[in-house]
Amino acid sequence: MTGKSMQITRRDLLISAGAAPLVVTAQTRPARPRIAAICTTYFQYSHSQHIVDRFLEGYGWNGTHHYPAMDLVSLFVDQTPEREFSRDRSKRFPTMRMFPSIAEALTLGTGKLAVDGVMLVGEHGKYEKTEKGQVKYPRYEFFQQIVKVFRESGRSVPVFNDKHLSWNWDWAKEMYDTSRQMGFAFMAGSSLPVTWRTPSLEMPTGAKVKEAMCVCYGGVDSYDFHGLETVQCMVERRAGGESGVKWIQAYRGDEFWKAHKDGVWPRELFDACLCRSHTLKPAREGFNHIFPKQADLERMIKAPVAYRYQHEDGLMSTMILASGLIEDFNFAAQLQGTNEIFSTQMYLPMPPARTSLANFFSPLVNGAEKMYLSGKPTYPLERTLLTTGLTAAGVDSLFQKQVKLNTPHLAIKYQPTRESTFWRS
Repeated sequence: MTGKSMQITRRDLLISAGAAPLVVTAQTRPARPRIAAICTTYFQYSHSQHIVDRFLEGYGWNGTHHYPAMDLVSLFVDQTPEREFSRDRSKRFPTMRMFPSIAEALTLGTGKLAVDGVMLVGEHGKYEKTEKGQVKYPRYEFFQQIVKVFRESGRSVPVFNDKHLSWNWDWAKEMYDTSRQMGFAFMAGSSLPVTWRTPSLEMPTGAKVKEAMCVCYGGVDSYDFHGLETVQCMVERRAGGESGVKWIQAYRGDEFWKAHKDGVWPRELFDACLCRSHTLKPAREGFNHIFPKQADLERMIKAPVAYRYQHEDGLMSTMILASGLIEDFNFAAQLQGTNEIFSTQMYLPMPPARTSLANFFSPLVNGAEKMYLSGKPTYPLERTLLTTGLTAAGVDSLFQKQVKLNTPHLAIKYQPTRESTFWRS
């Protein structure tokens, strides 16, 4: 990434902030872990603000204002438009230095790796799109520069990558493989698997799941990833663990409505998801409990999209984007041995709460903290690898006129953590 789209250069910012290389020796190395943040951009309500600010300012956690037991000491920002936060933060937190390159942010100007953890936030900013409509966020490119410093320094440290690994499946797989080959802890993903749930339910370990669904909202190559994460963090706990995905097919527009009418996915799961929603729009004005009929759905949902896919062990899952009808993330499943539908909502408070505190980022940051302190991932990277691949495959199916695609590359097997990692406080 050249950073040519910046209105103000990073060198200008560094000069104005008075930043200078921070020389770190074995004698001066602090006891608290030092974290470097590598960001695409840093403005109000961006992922960088929600994540980096929590390391600098602390956040509410279990009834106290929690300050991470580590120091965010360096920051690289690729795009710095006129109204952004990095200049303000560098003035208010003089122990955090801004650097003009990823390498310098990781080495603190010494030429060798001088931090104990890396936070990669490659979300938001003005980047090109692929012919399929995918934003080319430079997570892979940033990751490669991080790894280059690791190799040149002869050591590595834990890395957290916000959201999915890359818009490009081959690059995502390479990131995963590199972390395994070099032996450093690597975590990724968004807030959906770790935020509150209403009700506060976990999929029973070893459950026999027949069908699973998420009904949510948002666009392709963005919130579809969140919907897939919603499904995956639940179904990975089924009997045998995750076995990978055999095929996927996307539906859009008229094809979506035909599939919905024909029962391609279970209508009872769709209805259960709507019943968990806190934002379900009324089918008519004046009363909020009018459940939408087919004609109402077709009138209210804007640009519907579904990804229907089969896991290697036979489980069928469906992710549905229903913008215009709801504005939250709802999960439902059919389990063997019961006629009751298992359902919950991954709770992300809507505006104005979401745009102010966005508290669902707190458990995400807390999970990263645990990794930086322990050197071990808090939850499986394989979950994000699989959902990254599903997102890319869903986009491919849409681009290829909604064809069914075999996905042998997504035969990703893994086991979930024994303990739940979602926020129960």
